[in-house]
Amino acid sequence: MKSSNENNSANENRCGFVAFVGRPNVGKSTLLNHLLGQKLSITSRKPQTTRHRIMGIDTFESTQLIYVDTPGIHKKEPRAINRLMNRAASSTISDVDVVVFIVEPERWTEDDELVLEHIKKTDKPIILFVNKIDQIKEKEKLLPFLQTLSAKHTFQELIPGAALVGDQVKELKELLITYMPKGDFVYPEDYYTDRSERFLAAEIIREKLIRQLGDELPYSMTVEIEQFKIDENGTLRINGLILVERSSQKSIVIGKGGSRLKKVGTDARIDMANVFDQKIFLELWVKVKDGWADDERALRSLGFDEHSD
Repeated sequence: MKSSNENNSANENRCGFVAFVGRPNVGKSTLLNHLLGQKLSITSRKPQTTRHRIMGIDTFESTQLIYVDTPGIHKKEPRAINRLMNRAASSTISDVDVVVFIVEPERWTEDDELVLEHIKKTDKPIILFVNKIDQIKEKEKLLPFLQTLSAKHTFQELIPGAALVGDQVKELKELLITYMPKGDFVYPEDYYTDRSERFLAAEIIREKLIRQLGDELPYSMTVEIEQFKIDENGTLRINGLILVERSSQKSIVIGKGGSRLKKVGTDARIDMANVFDQKIFLELWVKVKDGWADDERALRSLGFDEHSD
């Protein structure tokens, strides 16, 4: 791909890829958003919120850091969607310049061990970021836990921090720069993601659904954008189709008298207006599509492809 800085020598610039990997719900997307200084990946307290591989492009001075936010790697693969999410995360590891392995303090699970098994196979530098240390009540327990982690693998660096409040995030960024190879930028300087606006719109809707539904959330749910165009008045008109697997899930998403779907639409429209910087007209529908989360062909048509960019 042609560089956006053709007038600059490759020796003056640094550019490289950074993969964020970890089990579900350790804060990968929160870390990405904080490093970028803007919201790109959707977040919630629910595991497996991130389903796709998403790139965040951070260009400043003579450096371009390309962060790759991956779905959480997890041991159980009950459905095709879980298998594709795992493949998307695993395939990323070999394609980057440095790996940031994110874990939570005082907690090591089978899924953490699975992630470690994957990244041990790479010859790339691995930085261990112990996230959410602001939630530790007994700080004296942190050092023994860090020592336990250090014994599991020879990490290039070990950084305790808290992505949500920005603790040690700046330090992590400065460290990542030192691992970037010299070379021209891959993306133009004004890019902040490789994803389309249609994709971002679908993710915004899905985030609002996750936050509205709470424990009622049907995990076998996705969003497809059927229309995304600017009308003659300059309004961006978006039609979103919410796919669920059963009629009972459809009722949950719509809510009593359509109240829940209306709330999702209102919240999504506000976020979209900020992200796309224009007036938004948003319409949402809910449709039952049985078995979509178990059908790899259907999943790929919806953008669930471990090789997609």
